[in-house]
Amino acid sequence: MVRGLPYCRGAVKRALDLVLTLPAILLLSPLFVALALGVLVTMGTPVLFIQERAGLEGRAFRLLKFRSMRPANGKVLPITGRGDARVTPFGRFLRATKLDELPQLFNIVTGRMSVVGPRPEVMIYVAGYSPAQRHVLEVRPGLTDPASLEFRDEESLLGAVPPDEREAFYVGTILPRKLVINLSYIEDASLTGDLGLIARTLVAVFQRTGP
Repeated sequence: MVRGLPYCRGAVKRALDLVLTLPAILLLSPLFVALALGVLVTMGTPVLFIQERAGLEGRAFRLLKFRSMRPANGKVLPITGRGDARVTPFGRFLRATKLDELPQLFNIVTGRMSVVGPRPEVMIYVAGYSPAQRHVLEVRPGLTDPASLEFRDEESLLGAVPPDEREAFYVGTILPRKLVINLSYIEDASLTGDLGLIARTLVAVFQRTGP
């Protein structure tokens, strides 16, 4: 069985992406419409939040999300802690259920992302990666990864840090740990491993949104 970087950059992983994503877009199209209307009614336009992230080989691409926050004035951090006043009630629902991430299915279809892979980071933080950390850019970023599962309460962690220290805490503590986890994922990645991560992600989402 092909593993590691050859698997991550190979045809089997790309086929898995398309087999999972194309039917999902068709099946979920009514949900896409409902969520878009929900954003439109509660927040107005634009419906989508579009942000430049680092993709394969560090090339920038436009990551898509349903918008969950009100527009902000002035400079804002590209990270969000729990309790951020910019997040609307409907936005909190989208974030809690991860439904805000659904538009990234289109990023996957176009080949910018994969279902499983290191979550794409904003360019300003990628610029600070060490040569060893930049190896995460050798694969397509993903909709889910093992680091996301470990840090599924990241907003709570950031929310517990004073706002003026939040970015330093993310860059100095959370991000390096995520990179270690994802570098380990790339080294041992496989089809069965990806299927397991997808299953674990679904379980984590349902546990978070359950009664």
